[in-house]
Parts: sequence; structure tokens; C-alpha cells
Amino acid sequence: MYLIVGLGNPGEKYKNNRHNVGHLTIEMIAKKYSFSKKKNKYGIFFEGELLNNKIYALKPKEFMNLSGISIKEFLDFYKINKKNLIVIHDDIDLPLGKIKIKIGGGNAGHNGLKNIDKLIGKNYKRIRIGIDRPKNNQKIEKFVLENFNKNEKKEIIYSINRIISFLQYFLDSDPNNISTLLNKLKK
Repeated sequence: MYLIVGLGNPGEKYKNNRHNVGHLTIEMIAKKYSFSKKKNKYGIFFEGELLNNKIYALKPKEFMNLSGISIKEFLDFYKINKKNLIVIHDDIDLPLGKIKIKIGGGNAGHNGLKNIDKLIGKNYKRIRIGIDRPKNNQKIEKFVLENFNKNEKKEIIYSINRIISFLQYFLDSDPNNISTLLNKLKK
């Protein structure tokens, strides 16, 4: 059993923000694999199977900075081992659309990851999707809450589709090998 979590903020207002790339990924995974949509006290989640593994894909109900609350409660309730947790999130330290996968590590100031690390520890798989850094001294807090422009959205969708194509490998494979392969793919 696996829990895939896409970080983001709840509500239509934030739907297309850079910070919500995790939520967008969960929606696209659910659509691609025809997962059934459900809602409970932890947020909106999708349920399905991939390679004979039960998969839950969660968009936490809390805002980004408190998303660890729903994640911890979901893991505990469904008795999912933390090693079977995959968190998908935005990363301003990566170029737009670049994907990095790792287990554990620091949070690089990402408040959603800080909250998760505080509540469950650091040793879980992470899929980081680059959203780039703000230009012209724009504050990071403002930048991550802006929508992608048309070209940026196209690049992000392409990256998410690469993640979806390789999702089965994320379940059991070495994250470093997958990260290298994903970023070598040409458009």
C-alpha cells in the first residue's frame, strides 16, 4: 500500500499557482489511472491500483504549511508504512520543469516539507518539480502563489506526464536512477 501526496493549497483561488504543482500532479495521476475520487477528513484523495499495489493519492485539506497533519493522520489511519510515502512538491531551486527524486534530506526552507518532517520525520520519497526562482527581487511568498503563464504551464504539464509515465518505478526503485532518466528524456 502506497500514499502519494501532492502538496498545495486548497481551493479554486490557488488551483493554478506554482505552489500547487503537487495538487495538479495528483489530479493528473488520478485521471490517467482512473482512480476513484473520495473525500474524508484528511482531504480529497483518490484510490486505485498500480502493478497490484493499492495506491492512495492525497491532496491534504490543510494549507501547504500544515500539510503534515493530514499526511500523518492518513498514514496512521490506513496503517501505511512511511517508506511507502511519496510526496510531490514544487522546488524553486530547480529550473522550470526539472524533476529530482530523493529520499529524505533537508527542506530548503519549504514550509510544507518542514511541517511534514516535524510530524513524521525525513525519510520518505520526494518528487521535486522545478518552478524556477522569482526574477527582479520578487518575494518568494508572492512568486509561489502566482499562476504559471501559458508556456510555463505547458512545460509543467510535460514534466508531470513524465512523472506519470514512470510512476510504477517510483514505488520500488532507486530514486537517483529514475531522476537521471526522467531528465534525459527529450521533448
